[in-house]
Amino acid sequence: QVQLVESGGGLVQVGGSLRLSCAVSGSTFSSYVMGWFRQAPGKEREFVGIINWSGGSTYYADSVKGRFTISRDNAKNTAYLQMNSLKLEDTAVYYCAAARLWLKLLESGYDYWGQGTQVTVSS
Repeated sequence: QVQLVESGGGLVQVGGSLRLSCAVSGSTFSSYVMGWFRQAPGKEREFVGIINWSGGSTYYADSVKGRFTISRDNAKNTAYLQMNSLKLEDTAVYYCAAARLWLKLLESGYDYWGQGTQVTVSS
């Protein structure tokens, strides 16, 4: 059973930074592409970004490009989402997800999901 556990969420002021972690257990971490999604109150869950198996390629939604960075440490079975220059509109529950195929931008492309971690950006 593959399990994903996010951590690192919290309350941060506009312009601040947070780093989310996604620890994966139960399978070979390096065999999965890792994606990040978020869901704001009253909105559908949306794609944030994705990193390939080795960490050599990433792809981001336009809304976070240049501010967010996804990385991974295959030795630690962990993916990360570094969020800088946070805005009020970044407030959401953030989810990590694992997929076997590259560049899946839709939720349906992912096999496993974490439980989510809340990020709240305040003014």
